[in-house]
Amino acid sequence: MKSLIVNGDDFGLTLGVNLGIVEAHRLGLSVGLHLELARGDDEHVPAQIERQVARFAELVGGPPTHLDAHHNAHQDPELLPYVLAWGQRCAVPVRGHSEIRHVSKFYGQWGGETHIEQIGVESLLRLLDEDVRDGVTELACHPAHVAPGFPSSYAAEREVELETLCDVRVRQAIREREIELVGFRDLASRQVSAR
Repeated sequence: MKSLIVNGDDFGLTLGVNLGIVEAHRLGLSVGLHLELARGDDEHVPAQIERQVARFAELVGGPPTHLDAHHNAHQDPELLPYVLAWGQRCAVPVRGHSEIRHVSKFYGQWGGETHIEQIGVESLLRLLDEDVRDGVTELACHPAHVAPGFPSSYAAEREVELETLCDVRVRQAIREREIELVGFRDLASRQVSAR
């Protein structure tokens, strides 16, 4: 069985990012906690994680179902032990350190140059064929509505990602390929019922 989690990064960055992720979520996108961790300040990492998780729970009404970090900072050997410890304590997966395959190819910029062809419908359909296999795959994405003064060089690409993710051809292709759209919360409930 092929299961796909489509995870929108950067929720909370701007109103347009929030609106884009919510719009995509209504069409089947899963949303989780994306930690902001300061490198070089590892003694404060546990407090950073606890503070962000508490704020997440306050806003969402419960703990996160998984963890990852901005620019994959959680992969830093100085930070990773803290993130893994929190994930283990709360029994939630950490990106790159669970049975869930992470796919980051759906991204439209390298070396400061835009590559819209990487985030169009055809590219996403190819990704579904090549990278979504039996088991669970997480697709990272950055959908958003972008306003003037957006605080990131990855801006116009976010609009294209949103348009692609919401395209009817993508939903149809997911059905045709018998890929089940799931969220991290679904995986937790599967594990409970399997026990």
